[in-house]
Amino acid sequence: FPSHDKQDDENQADPVIASSSSNHSDTFNTAFSASLTAYYALKDAFIEENISKVDTTAYRFAKTLSVIPLNEISQDSIKSEARILTESIQAELIGLKGETLLEEKRKAFQLLTEQMTALIKKVQFDREVIYYQYCPMAMDNNGAAWLSASSEIKNPYLPTTMLECGEVKDTLNIVRK
Repeated sequence: FPSHDKQDDENQADPVIASSSSNHSDTFNTAFSASLTAYYALKDAFIEENISKVDTTAYRFAKTLSVIPLNEISQDSIKSEARILTESIQAELIGLKGETLLEEKRKAFQLLTEQMTALIKKVQFDREVIYYQYCPMAMDNNGAAWLSASSEIKNPYLPTTMLECGEVKDTLNIVRK
């Protein structure tokens, strides 16, 4: 059945694997996935160096974080740590929006990237493969990381001078087949 093969190909191309089992409910996964999408939009706004878009996407990202049903997490210590990380990211987003210079906004983005990475690992989000990417030359050669849905490098810290500078340092892949 050729159409069946085509369906399999489409499933392999899609990083969200809906048919596999998950640690979380569909509601949780949908909400968490929306936050990741908002994070990626923020990263893309930095690549475009569009300050108003950075602020708009930061606001949207904060809103998506607020609706993740963390109360569904059964283990209290994980629930508590996830709540703290979510609140820290939201506070960093408020700080980011308060900055007027793009470089200052990028510093906030760098911090919230580390917190978002910790949150993904803490809740064991298992719906998407997420790439943890790093550029040693970002932030005045101090280095900085970002998350991506693709292994392709698009540097949000040095988009005009070194768009493709960086590497995949880690793959956050908790997806169950």
